[in-house]
This record gives sequence, C-alpha cells and structure tokens, in this order.
Amino acid sequence: MQMNDGSRDLRGRTGKGLATRGRILEHAADLIYTRGVHATNNELVRRSAGISGSQLSHYFPNKESLVRAVIDWQAESVLGFHRSERFAGFETIEAYQEWADFYVVSGRPFENGCSLGSLASEIVKTDLDVRDDLTRVFAEWQDIFRAGLERMQDAGRLDASADPAQLAHMLIAAYQGGSLLAQIARDVAPLRDALYAAVENLRAYTTSDDVART
Repeated sequence: MQMNDGSRDLRGRTGKGLATRGRILEHAADLIYTRGVHATNNELVRRSAGISGSQLSHYFPNKESLVRAVIDWQAESVLGFHRSERFAGFETIEAYQEWADFYVVSGRPFENGCSLGSLASEIVKTDLDVRDDLTRVFAEWQDIFRAGLERMQDAGRLDASADPAQLAHMLIAAYQGGSLLAQIARDVAPLRDALYAAVENLRAYTTSDDVART
C-alpha cells in the first residue's frame, strides 16, 4: 500500500533507525488506543518508547505526521494478513469461512476489538486532517474482498446477481460491528454470529461449481 504518513522518506534508513521508528509507532498506537488522540502527547510517546525528544521530532515533526504513520502501520498489519497466501485471494467460499473461523477460534479477539477499527473510531473524532487516510485504508481492505468476489463471479462460482462491492462492505461491517459488541460483552458470540451470518449470506450466492470445488 502507498504510505502517506507525513514523516520523512524511509529510503536510506539504517536498520537501527527503522527499528526505532517502528518502536515509536507501536507505543504511539497503544497510547492512542488506551488514552485517546488528544491525551497522547510527545512526552508520553517519548517515555513509553524510551527515546529522546529529538529522536521523536526527527522521525515525526508533528502530531499529524505521527498519527498518519500509526494509521499506515496498523493498516500494513491488517491488510498484509488479508493478502497472505492462506486466503489465496479470497476466490472460494472456503477462504471466507477460514477468515471467519480465524477470528472466532484464535485467541480472544473480543478483548481489544479490531486494532484498525478501534484506532479509526478514536482518530475520526479529532480535528486532525487524516480522514482521507482512514478512507483509503478501509477502501483497500474492501477491495481485497471485492476483487476476490469478482474473480469468483468471472469464473462462474458466484451468481451474476451478486454485488461484490456490497458483499465486501457486508463482510467488513460484520467484523467491525461484531468485534465491538464482542468487546463490550467480553464474549466472542456476537462476533461469531455476525461473521458466520455474513459468510452464510455470501454462500447463498455461490454456484454449484464453487460448492463442488470446495
């Protein structure tokens, strides 16, 4: 994905420099999540990451550049996972089922909610000019699903009446809403029900060719 974090060009950075930058982003993301954007200041980030004020300003000259970088840092993790080989481009109904199963059965996903969604819900309330960054990230996430569904449709494994963009929105909305409700209830059931209902809705559009293949 194209980075737009407002920080300085990463080309030519040393391994140590990249590690320092990554540590700053990790701690800043955690602080924003637990304390909020407004309460996360340079001093808190500096102390949490164990760096000097000059180091922080060197990598991120202002708060907006830091927040933009945190968005991209979180997005790289979430989008990279969805682009991994385990889902093979989301071109079969089984890939979507495996995706849902992962969040339902792995660990305790309801404890912290979706890292990217939680970050977005906090940042979107601020007056920082980063809404376009969030829109771009979620559009890229949607496009992963949409592209896979379109390939299924082109191959005759998804009914022509299906709307890939609409189905992609549904999958992300099920995950985001289910994660929030599960986090509130401290119970995976809302997330499980939302994700499995979304997959079953998608399954209703699959053709016999896809059923045979899976």
